[in-house]
Parts: sequence; structure tokens; C-alpha cells
Amino acid sequence: MTVKEYLAQTWRINRLIDAKLEQVRALRELATKATSTLSPTPPSETRNVHRMEDIIAKMLDLENEINSDIDRLVDLKRDIANVIRSLNSPDYRALLELRYLCFKTWDEIAEDFHYSVRHVHRIHGEALAACSERVKDVTKLC
Repeated sequence: MTVKEYLAQTWRINRLIDAKLEQVRALRELATKATSTLSPTPPSETRNVHRMEDIIAKMLDLENEINSDIDRLVDLKRDIANVIRSLNSPDYRALLELRYLCFKTWDEIAEDFHYSVRHVHRIHGEALAACSERVKDVTKLC
């Protein structure tokens, strides 16, 4: 695993959590839909009378997965923050924290630093190189 892959894990887990939260929202919306059809014919014998319970069970399963993913994200962010804090350069620390812990875009980071995006990319490369030994030590433990 490269340094960049190690640091980018937080972004991937965060995206996964967001996707699952969207699924929960869709299930909740589905569960709260109240549609009824007035018809002189009786309802079908094969209809799912446990539909609401099924949706709620799926929501609870997804929410448990989300909680587990959040725990994993918090632990990983703590580990990555420790690696970043061990760097000597305040610029490297700030850039890596903004990018991998706060999920800021390159344009936002460049604006914060008052640098060009190209210069931010150059500093990023230097910061990754400075991190490489520390990340190797951390990933050996995993």
C-alpha cells in the first residue's frame, strides 16, 4: 500500500458511509409512504403484509453497518493524524490534514495556503515522501 492509498482510505470510508446514509434515507422515505387504493375487489392474498417490518429491519441493519463504518473511520483518522503529527514541517502537516482528514479539494487548500494549485501539488508530493517511512511502519502493524 502506498502512502497516498493509506491516507486516502478515510475518503473512501467516508464516501461509503454517505452512500449508506442515502440508502437509509430512501428506505425511510419508502416506509413513510402511505398509499392506498380504493377498489371494490379484495386485496391479493399474496401481498406482503410484513412490508413495513422488512423495511425497518433493513434500515436497522444499514444503520448498524454505518455505525461500524464510523467507528472504523474514527480509528483510521486517529492513526493517520498521529502519522501526520509526527512530521516536522507545519506546511506538510496542515496540507495533509486538510486533504485527508477534512476532505478539502486542491482548490480549497490552495486558497487557504495562498498558493497556486500546482505549488500545493508539489508540497503534497514532498509531504507524501516525508510520510513514507512512518506509513510503512504503521502498515506493517496492520
